[in-house]
Amino acid sequence: MGIGELKESIGEKIRTLRSQKGLSQEKLAEYVNLSREHISCIERGKYLPSIETLLNFAKYFEISIKDFFD
Repeated sequence: MGIGELKESIGEKIRTLRSQKGLSQEKLAEYVNLSREHISCIERGKYLPSIETLLNFAKYFEISIKDFFD
């Protein structure tokens, strides 16, 4: 898996988890201390979130960080 595929895969996972919880990008952004625009870019596979941000996502969604890499 290349970096582009990894960014897309993680972004899709975050978008799916957010949608399942009925959250807006704005609400998720507040929790992980990012802008809505940054969340949008992560979900579209434009940005790769930092490890710290992935840990915040994992904590919020109550999953393991490794679940982003399955």
